[in-house]
Order: sequence, then C-alpha cells, then structure tokens
Amino acid sequence: MVNDYGYEAEVDIAVDGHDLPFLQEPDDGLGDAWAVTYRDVVILDADNHEAGVYNLTDNDLADPINRYALKAMLLDAAE
Repeated sequence: MVNDYGYEAEVDIAVDGHDLPFLQEPDDGLGDAWAVTYRDVVILDADNHEAGVYNLTDNDLADPINRYALKAMLLDAAE
C-alpha cells in the first residue's frame, strides 16, 4: 500500500495489528514514479515485480465480489 504525501497522520491506524507492506510517500514524487493513484493497491510477485493494481475507490471492499477479486489477484501473485 502506498499512502500519499500529506496523509501520514493515520498511518499508525492503517497498520495497527496487521502484517502489511506499507509505504508512506515522502514529498519527492515516488507515487508519480510508480504511476499510482489514490487508494491503489499495488500487488507484487515473489520477485517484487508489479503483478497488478487494484483501486479501492473503484472497487469498494464492502462488496464481496470486489473482495474476492482482490483476494484472487493476491493469491495469483503469490504462486
């Protein structure tokens, strides 16, 4: 997960109790280099290559279909 510059106040809440890779973007354009948009989940494979991107704004995880789709992407990347 990449958190945009200026949204670092809630990082502790986002990762509390979770084993979640999390990157807080400094004010140096890292998000631009990754070509991410707000609420993108960038999925990496075992070699740390991008395996997919899933946007949580477009795909609300309150919908079980979207949760299943994200889970499937994560499992595919883990193989």
